Formats: sequence, structure tokens, C-alpha cells
Amino acid sequence: MNEYLMIGEVLKPQGIRGEVKVKPFSANHDDFRRWKTLYIRKGEGYEAIKAKCSRVHDGFVYVTLGECASMEDAEKLRGVQLWIDRAHANQLEEDEVYISDLIGCEGVDEEGKSIGVLSDVLQHGVVDVYVFKQKSRSVMAPALKAVFPAVDVAAKRISVVRERLDEVAVWED
Repeated sequence: MNEYLMIGEVLKPQGIRGEVKVKPFSANHDDFRRWKTLYIRKGEGYEAIKAKCSRVHDGFVYVTLGECASMEDAEKLRGVQLWIDRAHANQLEEDEVYISDLIGCEGVDEEGKSIGVLSDVLQHGVVDVYVFKQKSRSVMAPALKAVFPAVDVAAKRISVVRERLDEVAVWED
């Protein structure tokens, strides 16, 4: 498991005083108000950067990062992914996992047959959609307990009920 969780991406400068507009990936966008230190990736490691959230509006977060004081400073951060260390991330409820911990898990049915490795979790509606990749094709299915009754992130395994999967899955060749 990665020690850091991606929680947003800088979209563009906002104004002339060094603020940036961030697309948040956290479940609660207001968390940006309490996070005072975020991280950016530098090579194989992560570098701490001060963060000050001024507002959350229309699904976006507006933050001043580090010593950004101008639009030019903020422009240099365009496209940068923002991370939080697990120690400061939200505590999960029982039966909850971080999406980043799901990526790379193998979906395995009752007979031990693999449906592929989870490559993405789409969040475009009420129910998340899991995307599993195989060598030659992929499958998408809603992330429902009836289809995926158990997740073991330590073992990198997601249990699959084949009958339910066949009812709801979309296979891509």
C-alpha cells in the first residue's frame, strides 16, 4: 500500500495572487480546509507543501500552495497531483477502503477463475463502476455487494459472484 493517497489535481491558476483551482478526489471536499500540509510527487518520493484552502465552490477547491504569490507561480503547478499522507487522511468506517488500495486487486470468482485486475474505479453516478483488465479485453460492472461480496486489500483480491457478474457486466473486446 502506498503511504500517500492522491486527493486532487491542480487545474489552473485562479486569480493573480497565486491561488489555484483544484479538482478534488476526496469524498469530502471540505477536508481541504483542515489539511495544512499536502504533498507533491518528486521523482520516486513526495515533497511536503503548505496548503491554505480559501473556499470550496461548485465541486472545486481553491488553494494557495507553498509560496505561490502570483499567477506565474501558480501556473507552474498546473497538472500537479496533490497527495495526503495516510496519517492525516480520513479514518475509514468498517467495510470501507480507499480506491487507491483497490487498484491492482485481482477479481476472482468462486471457482478461482480470474476476471482480471482492477485498473480503474469510475465514479460518475450513484454507484461506482469497477473496471477489470485482462490481457485481451476488459469488463466493467457496478461495485455492488451482490457482485463483489468481499475485498481483501492485503491479499490484493476481490471476491466475485460469477452469476451476478454475468447479469450486470459489460465486456469489452
